[in-house]
Formats: sequence, structure tokens, C-alpha cells
Amino acid sequence: MAPLQVYYAGLLFTPGSSLIRPGYLKNIPWVTMEPKVTDVWSSLIQTLEGHTGHVRSAAFSPDGKLVISASWDKTARLWDTSTGKQCGVLEGHTSEVHSAMFSPDGKLVASASMDNTVRLWDTLTGKQRGILEGHTSGINSIVFSPDGKLVASASLDNTVRFWDISTGKQCGVLEGHTSGVESALFSPDGKLVASASVDKTVRLWDTSTGKQCGVLEGHTSDVKSALFSPDGKLVASASMDNTVRLWDTLTGKQRGILEGHTSDINSIVFSPDGKLVVSASLDNTVRFWDTSTGKQCRVLGGHTSCVKSALFSPDGKLVASASWDKTVRLWDTSTGTQCGVLEGHTSSINSVVFSPDGKLLASASWDKTARLWDTRTRKKYGVSESHTSRVNSAVFSPDGKLVASASLDNTVRFWDTSTGKQCGVLEGHTSEVHSAMFSPNGTLVASASVDNTVRLWGTLTGKQCGVLEGHTSDVKSVVFSPDGKLVASASSDCTVRLWDVSTGKQCAVLEGHSMAVNLVVFSPDGMLVASGSFSGTVRLWDTPTGVQCGVLQGHTSGVRSVVFSPDGKLVASASWDHTVRLWDTSTGEQCGIFKGHASSVTSAVFSPDGKLVASASADKTVRLWDTTTTATIEIIETHDGIHIMKFSNDGTHLHTSHGILQLKSSLHSAGNHKLAHTSTHSLYVTDQWITCNMKKLLWLPVDYRLSCSAVNDTANLIVIGSASGRVIFLSIDFTALPAAYLQPSVNVAVTASKSFLGYKFPPVGYC
Repeated sequence: MAPLQVYYAGLLFTPGSSLIRPGYLKNIPWVTMEPKVTDVWSSLIQTLEGHTGHVRSAAFSPDGKLVISASWDKTARLWDTSTGKQCGVLEGHTSEVHSAMFSPDGKLVASASMDNTVRLWDTLTGKQRGILEGHTSGINSIVFSPDGKLVASASLDNTVRFWDISTGKQCGVLEGHTSGVESALFSPDGKLVASASVDKTVRLWDTSTGKQCGVLEGHTSDVKSALFSPDGKLVASASMDNTVRLWDTLTGKQRGILEGHTSDINSIVFSPDGKLVVSASLDNTVRFWDTSTGKQCRVLGGHTSCVKSALFSPDGKLVASASWDKTVRLWDTSTGTQCGVLEGHTSSINSVVFSPDGKLLASASWDKTARLWDTRTRKKYGVSESHTSRVNSAVFSPDGKLVASASLDNTVRFWDTSTGKQCGVLEGHTSEVHSAMFSPNGTLVASASVDNTVRLWGTLTGKQCGVLEGHTSDVKSVVFSPDGKLVASASSDCTVRLWDVSTGKQCAVLEGHSMAVNLVVFSPDGMLVASGSFSGTVRLWDTPTGVQCGVLQGHTSGVRSVVFSPDGKLVASASWDHTVRLWDTSTGEQCGIFKGHASSVTSAVFSPDGKLVASASADKTVRLWDTTTTATIEIIETHDGIHIMKFSNDGTHLHTSHGILQLKSSLHSAGNHKLAHTSTHSLYVTDQWITCNMKKLLWLPVDYRLSCSAVNDTANLIVIGSASGRVIFLSIDFTALPAAYLQPSVNVAVTASKSFLGYKFPPVGYC
């Protein structure tokens, strides 16, 4: 589809120690600053990308040649483990797919969905072979019997059902649970099924008769899973009561209570020889238990968030644990020591599974990917100078010489834009940092955090020069006044607070909002403050006195953005209710509603002359509106949601959090509407691509994709903050680009073929 761009990406993002990199990277003359990359190849072999929703589970085929993944995007997908290519999309479910599994011979796939059905698929062709209907609520899990003749499904309708694979007919309904069933599992000989339920019990069922032959009671909270030992003589159950319990399958009696976890237990697994049980918990630990004594024999600590699942390798020598800290960790079962950290996922990991030969590990994540790892290399790779968690915001200093990045790792970091090197780590916050903002003269940075504080930092020294304390809940946003003497902060405690920058003292508490305040902004002259709230109101405040001077009511949902017009006479507010509204600051009256977006509006901004408003929405469009008539002027397809925008000084471009968008139309002070001609080129970052003038320039590998970005058109510099914590710098030399990239290519859809100020637009579509 784009071989040259992918070739460039292969060179730019190849690890630093690769022999390919120094020999061929010189063939990209238009890149003047290279992104910082990993030093060595990691254990990651393939990233299986294609799902558009969270991946709930992954499973290998019996021969290890395929992986099946189940997702909230209503599909299951087949992948070739040798190439990573998608070789089948199993479509038909009308709701989230929670589980998918191969039959013992690998010829069939069964998928379970919240649409109340199980579907059977032919592995070779991907065609649907049957729909198993009967459940009256969503299905949590499915499992094939050892001989492959039956499928058992566990449902929120409180039942487990058996299905005959050859006929597709229901051949048993196991009723008795009084609440939803989380999971069901066949015994190794296929004669029993164990089901785990929210009703705090595990039940045993005879597969030949469908009759209940045991109720395993004792847990004091929901049972998440149950598992047979390899010889079928024991059942282990994991519960939200923080315990694992062992049961005798013959008598149904409790054989042991495995206590030690301090929070809910998500999963359990027996070792291949049945001598150990491993449990994964919300307390961030994995624990080993001796099945003969019930005693805890190891606690594996290292994860920084809850552990979702754990699994033994086929030979029993390794345990893999999957966590919401975005890592998979490998542990040596003989010593309990960690022998590998598999990093790369950009969101929580739901499950892991070993291939039949134990050489590969597959992980399923909320980042919409499944990944394959080599269990033999166990390499941990790293990029020096990076955040250790998601980057929330990146912003240039006024002179463009610095970038400040704010992260979930509780830090703000400074980066030198000329070199891309980190020149300061601002540590002090005790929780996630939402955003950071430079002062107008660039000598200070203010950071807003979940720890309820705003902190001031000197950009020259990197030292903390003030902790602004007073908020009683997380601070959502922070902004400097135009003269840099004040800071305003908006908080979930329903207040806005004004602070004196020179002293760090609080000089006003602006109270009146009834819900969390999302954002705050000063008027151009600094005499007013506007704040937007989850309640759907905007409030105006007099800066010198802190007195409320207006309540702007009309939105039917929370306000996401507020901005003053250049002359300060109007305020535009953008909301989750899909609208932008205009308000007169002198009267507080609404003077316009912009309707047309199909989803929440994330940002709004005035043109330099105040005659246009641009709004960005989660519907992946930017719209231009006439402030006088409220008519739509243009619709720009962006392919991604934009959260920050401003017009260029001449009104011909929009500078956004994803890059620069060229506008086809602009209003000039003379009142003429014409196609703008400019030497500025549009640099824009989408989910997978960096584009120039809307043409694909460079493909971004999964681990380098943006959670936030900033583009400096003066230096042609792109800064990408990723979900993995990396901050990437890439500089483009336009003079070295092929001529085709330098031709303006405006990606604009216009609402109607009507003339506007004498200019006739074409019909809706791409121009």
C-alpha cells in the first residue's frame, strides 16, 4: 500500500544496535532529527494489529500455527504465528466477543459473545458453521470437551449449556446457580464440568446426564474461576474473598483454604504435574501454593498494578503473568525469580497463553492488539530518557526551545528541541500529572495533578519553586494569565482558584459550580476568567475581585472547552452535547448555537479577526463556522480526535495537537473570501501516519504511536508522546522532500454547494 514509507519507517525505528541502521539510514535525507529508539531487539516478535476494540483473549491452535483473538469490536480474528498476518476475520456477532477457542483438532473455532450466542467457524475458510442459540443473556466463556464433541458455555443467565458440535443443537441446560456463571471447564476425562459463579459457589455436573453432582460452598464472595487438576482429582476455585480453595471432586469436600492475598483473585492455574497452584490477584502479586499442604511457598512481587492472569508453560519451568501495568512477566518456577519483563503493550493486558511447544507467548490487551513474544530470549529493552507511563500532554515553550511533557508516571519532563534530549525531570507530584503549561515568558512551567496540587517549576533550573495547595480534589487544568502574574486552576472539587505566581499564595477561591470544573481560561486582557464544568455551565469571574459576573446556561451536557474571542466580547464553549455555543460576555446571553457535529466537541477556537470559530470533535472532523450567521463554512476530515487548536496569525492554517491543517477558506479583514496561498506546509500526525500536505509520509510502528503530540511549524519539528512513555522527536527538511509532497492537498468536505461571500463551493466530498 505504501512500500517506500514503510521502508523509511523500518530504517528509522530499527534498534540502535542493528547492523542495518548505520548502513542505510543515510538514505532518508529529509529527516534531520532521528527519533530515539530502543538499543536492542526485544522479545516481541509480532504485533497482531487490526482489532478496533479491546482484545479480551487469545488462544493458540493445537499445532501452534495460528492464534485466535476475541475482541469487544464484535469479531474474532485468526492470525498466522509465523508471519503475523491476519488470515481471517470472523464476523457475525452483534455484540462484544468475550472468548474464542480452537477445538482439540484445530478444525473449528468457537466464539462466545454478549449477544447471547455461541458461533462455530471453520478454521480453514473462516466461514460460519453454526449459531448456538438458547442463552438469554451474555456469555462469559466457552470450552470444548476433551474429545471435541461438545461445547460448554457459561452465561450471565445463571446457566451452563452443552452443545453438540455435529448438530449444533443444545443437549443440556445445567441449572442451579442463582447468579451469573463466570466460567465452566471440563475435567481431563470429560466426565465432569465445574462451573464458577457470582453466587459464591462452584458446582460440579455430570456431562452424560447433565445432573448436578456437587455444590462446593464456602467462599464468601463471587467465584471468578474454577480449574481441575491434571489428574482430575482436585478442583481449585478463585474468589473475590481473597482466597483460593481446593476441593475433592469425588466427595465435594473442601481440602484446603489458600490464604494470603490481600485483594480479589483473578485467576488460578495448576502446574503440569499438579503439585502447585499459581494465583494472580488485584494485590499486584502472583503466589505459589503447595497443593498437598495448602501452604504458600512463594510470593512473586514486581508488577505495579493488578495481575489479571497467570499461566504455566507446557514444561512447567516458567510462569507468565499478565498485568494492568501493561507488562507480561516471566518467572522461574524452581526459584521464583523474575527472568523476563515483556514490555510493549500500551494498555492493560487481559490474558496470556503459551504456545503448545512453549516457545511463544501470546498476550491480549486493551490496546486493541495481540502480541507474540519469544520466551527463550526474555530480553528487556529500554529507551533511556523516557517516561515510564503514558504521556498525557506535550507543549512547546513560547520560544520553541523546550518541550514539557506531563505523564501518568507523576513527573513532568523538559526536552531540548534542538537535540531531542531530556534536560530535566520535574519530580514532586505524588500522583498522575494531567497537564503542564509554560508561562508567557517561558521561565516557568505550571503542572496540574491528581494529587490535588499545582506545582511551579523554573525552566532554567528544573527546580520546583512553588507548591500551590488548597484544592481538595484532583486539578484538571491550569493556565497562566496573559501577563504571567497569576495562575488559575480548575478542579474536581468544583472550584477555580487564583494564585499569585511571585508568592505562591492563593488569592481567590471562585465558588459556584455544582460539579467538577474541567477547564479555566483568562480573557485576552486578563480581567475575566471563564470556567467550564461537567454540569454544562460556563461561569464568568472578575479577576481582580473574584466575584462571579455571569452564569452561561444552555448546554445539556458537560463543557469540554471554553475560549474568548480576540476582543474579549464573546465566549465560545464546546460540549459533550455535540454543540458549540456563543455567549456575549457583557450580558451573559447566548448569541449563537453551532450544530452539526455527530459527537462531543473537544475544542473550539476563534480566528484572529473573530469572524470564524473552528471546532474539533470526537466525530473526527474539524468544522469552521461563521460567527454572524452560525453557518458551516468547511468540514475537515481529521481521522483522529483533536483536543487543542489555534489559528495561524494569518488565519490560513489551524495549529492542532496533531499538527498543522491547511484551510481552504479564510476570512480576511477586507471581507474577501478566497483560497489561501501560503508557503506553510501541513504536517499532521494520525494514529498510524505522519502526513505532509495530507499525503502519507512516514508510517509509525505500534509502540511509537501518539497519546499526545505537538508540532512546531517554524522548526518543522514533530514531538510525539506515546502511551508507553516515550517522547519522540522528528524533524523534517521540506527542501529535501520529493516535489509531490510539497503540493497543497486540502482534505476538506463542504456541507453544501452554496456560495459564501461570492465563493461557490463544490458538493460534499473530498477536494
